[in-house]
Amino acid sequence: MPRPPEHSERGATAIETVILTPVLLLLITLVFQFGLWYHAESVVQAAAAEGVRTARLEGGTAQDGQLRAEDFLAHAGPTIVQHPNVTATRDLTTAAVTVTGTAIMIVPGFHLPLRATATSPNEQFRPGQ
Repeated sequence: MPRPPEHSERGATAIETVILTPVLLLLITLVFQFGLWYHAESVVQAAAAEGVRTARLEGGTAQDGQLRAEDFLAHAGPTIVQHPNVTATRDLTTAAVTVTGTAIMIVPGFHLPLRATATSPNEQFRPGQ
């Protein structure tokens, strides 16, 4: 009668599956989290660009740019960008809009910051010479 080996490997596949499944699910979740962060970063950059386009217009103000960027965020990313903050400045030559916030989280404990700044020269009317 044959004797069983001293170290049996019965059940090893089940143990490997139990160990590897959570790791695989975490990796998949991290891929989704990165995709959400990347999309949120694009929304924040677009909001800053929209805000500076409005602020740089002849007769425009920093407040106009800030309101435009906030409106853009409210329509394009109401849930993807959390805790948005928009600041705008305008002087005699340039306008700038900065948008900050946090990307939506699906992985607990991750807080991925978002920040985008757009700067542009102001439009000025120059009469013909």
